[in-house]
Amino acid sequence: MADKYQNQMAKNNNNDWKDRLNVVYSTNPDFRFQTEDESEEVETAPKEKQPLRIQLDKRNRKGKAVTLVTGFVGSEEDLESLGKFLKVKCGVGGSAKDGEIIVQGDLRNKVLELLQKEGYAKSRII
Repeated sequence: MADKYQNQMAKNNNNDWKDRLNVVYSTNPDFRFQTEDESEEVETAPKEKQPLRIQLDKRNRKGKAVTLVTGFVGSEEDLESLGKFLKVKCGVGGSAKDGEIIVQGDLRNKVLELLQKEGYAKSRII
C-alpha cells in the first residue's frame, strides 16, 4: 500500500497546484487538471463563414472614435495577422486581442471593403 502511494506521489510530483485551473477538488479518479500550457487552441473558421461585425465605438476612449471589428472565430495569431493587415491598409494604429480588432478612427466603410476583398463575405456594418 505504501509503495502504491509513493508511486502516485512521484507521478503527481510535477503537478504544481499553482498551475491548476478552475478546479478546487474532484472525486473522479481519471481527472486531469487543466494547466496553462494545455489551453486548447481554437481552430480558425473559413473566411467566408466568419460573421464579422464592424461598428463605431467611442466608449471609454476619452471621446476618440475607433472602428471595432468583432465576431472573429479563430486563433489569436490569425486575429493578430488580420488586425495587422487592416491597420497597415488603413494607415492607422490599433490593436487585436480578446476576439476584437480595434482600428483607430472612423474607417467603417474602408474596413468593410478590405474585409470583403479578402473573402470575408459575411462582414457587415452595425
